[in-house]
Amino acid sequence: MHRRWQGQNHRSLGMMFRALGHGMRVAMLQFMKSPDAGYGEYQAAKRFGVEILQLGDGCTWNSADLNQSAALAVQAWEQAKERIVNGGDDLLVLDEFTFPFHFGWLDAAEAADWLKTYKPQNLHLVVTGRGAPSEFLELADLATDAMEIKHPYQRGVQAQAGIEF
Repeated sequence: MHRRWQGQNHRSLGMMFRALGHGMRVAMLQFMKSPDAGYGEYQAAKRFGVEILQLGDGCTWNSADLNQSAALAVQAWEQAKERIVNGGDDLLVLDEFTFPFHFGWLDAAEAADWLKTYKPQNLHLVVTGRGAPSEFLELADLATDAMEIKHPYQRGVQAQAGIEF
């Protein structure tokens, strides 16, 4: 099984573009990001004909309704399952997929069992997000952990277009 854990989505974007360069079919489902936010990776992917679907409602700390955020995460997982089984992708990224488990919106053991049963052998599945559930780490062929050492935010610099989003 090909599964990758990444701490941040910038590594997964690199994997997507490498795969695309080799003629593979690639896509990304973003579990937390909102479709109306205009993130830079979405804009760039569109230019290359790469599908990125933003299925959430943004950062949880900005959410007006966490029940709605949870419902969107459940819907996104259903959409991901359909895509995994029938999407025809060679590489599929589930961006920030760890957060719905962290918030208790999805059950990690159930999701891991589903993946063991239904994920096609030839699909490279990349999952990003901090604090990966142990059930997923056991499934992974590769697990990485990106640790922040220093960030401009610590000096009061707000998120920058083209750098953080």
